Amino acid sequence: MKIVQHILDRKGNEIWTIPPHSTVFEALKLMAEKEIGALLVQDKEKVVGIISERDYARKVVLKGKSSKDAPVKDIMSEKVIYVKPSTSVEDCMVLMINKRIRHLPVFDNERLAGLVSIGDVVKEIIDEKEVVIDELVRYITGRR
Repeated sequence: MKIVQHILDRKGNEIWTIPPHSTVFEALKLMAEKEIGALLVQDKEKVVGIISERDYARKVVLKGKSSKDAPVKDIMSEKVIYVKPSTSVEDCMVLMINKRIRHLPVFDNERLAGLVSIGDVVKEIIDEKEVVIDELVRYITGRR
């Protein structure tokens, strides 16, 4: 069974963050530069929220706010759902589907260890299923 740590081992644990007082525009600019869909919001060393492209679309554009004026803290999601490195990839998938989220921070005790996306989780599940299928085909056909 694959766990979140396997994803972090493959993709690395680089995490992009932004302070809560930064503007939404600054957050969008950083997401565009790094080609990512979400940023963790950190006040000093503490994670206080997460901001995604979805937050921008629903809480700025549709409400007529200006991304150049609105602070990240006004639109971030404050309830941050997270997992541990030992969490199974399947459990991540269930959590993401049930909570309708696309990004999960990974905490190892109190330390922020990484961030996994729905794309990371789906890729890991597909890769694991392909290995199982290949093994079954070899078993059925008698190939080694």
